Amino acid sequence: MKVHLGWLKELLSLEVSLDRLMDRLTMTGTEVEEVISPAGASAGILVAKVLSVEPHPTRESLRIARVFDGENQAQVVTGASNVEEGHLYPYAPPGARIWDGTQLGSRAFDGVESQGMLLSCEELGLEGLDSSGGLLKLPEDVPVGADFISWAGLHLPVLDLSVTPNRGDLCSMLGVAREVKALLGGELLPIEIPSPTDVLEDWSDRFSLRVDDPGCWKYLLGYAEGVRICESPFHSRLRLVLAGMRPVNNVVDATNLAMLLFGHPLHAFDADRLNAPSIEVRPAREGEVIRTLDGRDRALQPEDLLICSGGEPVAIAGVMGGEDSEVRPETTRILLESAVFDPARVSLTSRRLGIPSQAAFRYSRAVDWAESRRAAQYALALMASDGVRVGAGFISHREDFSIDRVVKLRTSSLRRVLLMDSLEEATEVLERLGFQACSNEAGEAAFKVPSWRSDVEAEEDLVEEVGRVRGYEVVKPRIPGALRGRGIIPQDLERWQEIRRVAMSRGYVEVMTYSFTSPEELHPLGMDPSQCPAIVNPISKDQVIMRPLILPGLIRGLRSNLNFGWKRPVRLFEWGTVFPAKDREAQHMAGLVYVGKDRRSVHGPRAEEDFFTLKGDVEALLSSCGFQVRWERGEEPFGHRGQTASVMVDGRKVGFLCRLKPSIESQLGVEEGAYGFEVDLSALEGWRLPRFGGSVRFPSVSRDVAIMVEAHVQSDQVRRDIESLMDRSLAEGVELFDVYAGKGIPEGLKSLAFSVVYRNPDRTLRDEEVDHVHNALRSALAERGYKLR
Repeated sequence: MKVHLGWLKELLSLEVSLDRLMDRLTMTGTEVEEVISPAGASAGILVAKVLSVEPHPTRESLRIARVFDGENQAQVVTGASNVEEGHLYPYAPPGARIWDGTQLGSRAFDGVESQGMLLSCEELGLEGLDSSGGLLKLPEDVPVGADFISWAGLHLPVLDLSVTPNRGDLCSMLGVAREVKALLGGELLPIEIPSPTDVLEDWSDRFSLRVDDPGCWKYLLGYAEGVRICESPFHSRLRLVLAGMRPVNNVVDATNLAMLLFGHPLHAFDADRLNAPSIEVRPAREGEVIRTLDGRDRALQPEDLLICSGGEPVAIAGVMGGEDSEVRPETTRILLESAVFDPARVSLTSRRLGIPSQAAFRYSRAVDWAESRRAAQYALALMASDGVRVGAGFISHREDFSIDRVVKLRTSSLRRVLLMDSLEEATEVLERLGFQACSNEAGEAAFKVPSWRSDVEAEEDLVEEVGRVRGYEVVKPRIPGALRGRGIIPQDLERWQEIRRVAMSRGYVEVMTYSFTSPEELHPLGMDPSQCPAIVNPISKDQVIMRPLILPGLIRGLRSNLNFGWKRPVRLFEWGTVFPAKDREAQHMAGLVYVGKDRRSVHGPRAEEDFFTLKGDVEALLSSCGFQVRWERGEEPFGHRGQTASVMVDGRKVGFLCRLKPSIESQLGVEEGAYGFEVDLSALEGWRLPRFGGSVRFPSVSRDVAIMVEAHVQSDQVRRDIESLMDRSLAEGVELFDVYAGKGIPEGLKSLAFSVVYRNPDRTLRDEEVDHVHNALRSALAERGYKLR
């Protein structure tokens, strides 16, 4: 929010130094990001009147103007086509400096001397102030010879304020004036809105208004006819430029000035270009399209709120108007909208469509519902001129809409947070901010929240207001009281810290990514975003839903690093919350490994990552918490066919491991190989601590068994069958050590070779004992239907 001190002084009678003003605003939560000098390095610029204009004797593109600066006459050569006799312009005589610091003197143009220069907006640092592209023409009532910088108020700075999302009231000059009054004192000056001289009484019968969506809390329609579209007065255009906005015409500028003053966006429709003499407010239909003022077609969703006429959309409520009903040079009749919309709906639409308009910026922070009528009256008064007839009153929907909120404040809360006991002092601070005391009992007071402070809802908000205005520096520091016993680290956190330690010991780097994502990010991964919870007030159009998995965020992080030129191997991991469904959330851990384009090192080439190195990582991570991992052939929408596995614990799938699809690797530029895994930690029930026992005194004995199975049979399935059939009193483990298919093995079959380990904890086993138990295992496998080699 850019605040010109000249405009602020018209709203608040207060004499205070700039440093004091900046300090108080910044220290109370409204940071002054920049102090802008509108005049730049300009100095010595005067208001001059052109006495005569003659063509240059040798150069057709130049003119010679005779000017009077209040004391002296001078001759100026100019190439501007809009220089006219009798008009006033900013004039920089010899010795004066323009905005960029250039000092002017006298200069000859083909033998004709030019004493200084007549100035355009660009030389004054006020681009956009004049649409002609030539010299800046000044109003006729400016005193000739006046210092232009002082007359235009350009000697006063512009403060660029950083407005936090909860302080929508500071998106207006009036709101800033109220804030400064509360912080530094002074008196608010009345805002004078002249009554129109030509009033049209019976206009409301010509139009109808219907609201069919609860997202429209309040809606007013004003009217004016006989309007002539032209350039706004000089000072109106100057205010817009100093506020960072571009002047358009007298109608659009009037709505923008009202918005800057009251913080209440308005929209003007060309009444003759509407589809019908009616305005309807309704939700958008799926797939409905509107072309907005920027010339772009916008596809809408049912969550979007529309302003329609004759059933066809003419504006996106609170965001941007439609091209078909915009004000044009031939416009003569105006319908003026002043409304209050649901902030969440406007914010969602604005961010999804990528339209960060001034109106959406304010609506998403909540506007002052009590200023709807006054803002519209102010804009209509600015439009009014000779021949303009302004409609009496407004067509309205819920004009009596209000949000009445009363919040209580207790002395005990003030004492606990701010170490103050005076409820009277707190009341004085809050009344300066516009809160009204409703009751004041022993140790407790109730306050009515003003219409412009939609952010205040609870007692904590009142305590914060008292604290920031009073000043946190006056709160004496204190030593915290004794802790009530020692802290205990939650068991889940201890387990996560152990997994984290193991991950970092295996070369992974921990990262943190947003919990938000977008359908556009999930679609290339083959994921369905329809079940992901939508964010009501998203940060941007790229972060509109909650993430169903962590892996997409890691892929985004890898892409970002590659775009900055990273070529070395990458090992990333993250732990956090995911939202696989609208009514469920879970704790996941995910990892992403990129082989890298450059694997050189001083000790020789680095070992190349592959599917099995990640398999070992996942097993190590879960075994650190006592879980034994089984693997099954898996399938993921983003996984490479044949290099995707399901992570199984206790017979349940708890995660996946895969190499990314070639199409995804190609899109990322990581054809060398990128692998990912993700585990649902919430699904791991009964986390197990390691068990310790004595050392084994007696040796083990191994026997091998080779089994022929069909090629599609998974080795893990065979291993589980061996474990179920072996004698558990002696057999303590089974391990696959060979897979063979080729010469000597029939086509369509493969040979799996397992090693079975036997041991007796009390004595050394004899060969005949082991052979007896092992042969019994082989017989059991044959009975199960396996063909032994």
